[in-house]
Amino acid sequence: MDYPNDQAPGAPVRSGIPEHGRVPKYYAVKARIDRLVGELGEGAAIPTERDLSERYEVARETVRQALRELVLEGKLRRRGRGTVVAGPKLAQPLSLASYTEGVRRQGRTPGRALVTLDRFPCPDALAAETGLTRGEPVWHLERVLLADDERVGLESTYVAAARVPDLDTGFDPDSSFYAHLAGQGIAFGDADERIETVLATPREALLIGTPPALPMLLIHRISRDTEGRPLERVRTLYRGDRFSFTTRLEG
Repeated sequence: MDYPNDQAPGAPVRSGIPEHGRVPKYYAVKARIDRLVGELGEGAAIPTERDLSERYEVARETVRQALRELVLEGKLRRRGRGTVVAGPKLAQPLSLASYTEGVRRQGRTPGRALVTLDRFPCPDALAAETGLTRGEPVWHLERVLLADDERVGLESTYVAAARVPDLDTGFDPDSSFYAHLAGQGIAFGDADERIETVLATPREALLIGTPPALPMLLIHRISRDTEGRPLERVRTLYRGDRFSFTTRLEG
């Protein structure tokens, strides 16, 4: 198979063009706008739908579909009534490092906004999943994740109240929960993690500030301390247009 000399290693093979060569009109327009995005740079405004339809001699609905896909892929973002080039995605490592550490490594300023902090008896489902005791007091900490004040995710953490009894008084919700645990002499041992693609609920989309149709990356994590005791159960939604995940595999 013949590949273009400028084919990027991570790009779709032959830029996603099917073997029979019949390319949907919107996709051809999308590829051309994508090249334009690379030339303009982060924060630059994209020409209007009308200007693009005249430039590429296609209907405005064709341009609209191309722009919708580029927005969903995180290459463009809506700003007011216009569309601008988005910045690079945040590459979050799949490790026991905190969200704070991952964002700082990329030169961004991490932050969190508290949504809820509740204490209630551990329900059956959470007990069965984590090994906690049914009915023992647990905290539920829910926070919006921020990167340079941009809302990029939503994190729900469940932890036994006996492990962090002062969570409601001695913890800054804008800070790293992992750093708080370390300050109390609690160390992470290992964790089980599962990733899937979902759509946010209307409530989640409102908190994160995204349309409900935007794909989300959902991470489930169950962590244990160095003695193998259950430590936390975390459910984190990340915006699919703003995040990618990295890991290192060794044989």
